[in-house]
Amino acid sequence: MKFTKMQGIGNDYVYVNCFQEKVENPGQVAKRISDRHFGIGSDGLILIKPSDVADFEMEMYNSDGSLGAMCGNGIRCVAKYVYDYGLTNQTSISVNTKSGIKYLDLTVENGKVSLVKVDMGAPILEAERIPAVWETEQILNAPITVADTPYRMTCVSMGNPHCVVPVEDVDGLKIEAVGPLFEHHKIFPDRVNTEFVRVLDRNTVQMRVWERGAGETWACGTGACATAVACILNGWTEDEVLVKLRGGDLKIFWERQKNRVYMTGPAEVVFEGEISL
Repeated sequence: MKFTKMQGIGNDYVYVNCFQEKVENPGQVAKRISDRHFGIGSDGLILIKPSDVADFEMEMYNSDGSLGAMCGNGIRCVAKYVYDYGLTNQTSISVNTKSGIKYLDLTVENGKVSLVKVDMGAPILEAERIPAVWETEQILNAPITVADTPYRMTCVSMGNPHCVVPVEDVDGLKIEAVGPLFEHHKIFPDRVNTEFVRVLDRNTVQMRVWERGAGETWACGTGACATAVACILNGWTEDEVLVKLRGGDLKIFWERQKNRVYMTGPAEVVFEGEISL
């Protein structure tokens, strides 16, 4: 199987061009190739496929083999791949995902994509649609106790479920201990991605993320969008937020009049290769 390793601010996936390749049992393949000691090493596997409803289709698998709905950093790399490798010459494209069709605008420099702006769609705030089991319609700055420690949470879906939790010390957080407890908490029937956030100023926040099915990753595009929405809803920031993640920065803008969230960030090729399955 020929593949391309790509990353968006440290959120790295193995990409396969399914216009040319056929991947059997992609969940098992994702588990094998994601292993950072015995495989290629990645946060998961993304298949780039033909689509009947959009220009391309993105099929995403987490490192544990589970099927993912959407990855903001991953879809930016899809956009870079299809342009840089000649599958399209358009700088505005559509990509079908498990959470719907996303629209992307590409910034091209010297014939290669350097930045991608993604229309991530409207945030979902209704608890039952996130999904989360809660007594109120929305979960905004609500109390939750995890491992005998009280937290506040705001829950948002960007096509996949997110729980945004403000903390005083992002860097010192023992995310390997607390992350799984949020991921598997009984109020989240489909598990949850958890963003631990510190507001730096009215336009900047710092974030670490524990992704369901993958553990801590260096970045999460949908998580950055959910974080920005949560911060804006709670009045902590303005409508445009620079989200500082371990792997780099993402610019998030929630155009509230249209109720659309836009994410802008880089995408890079790391290396290409071929692996026997």
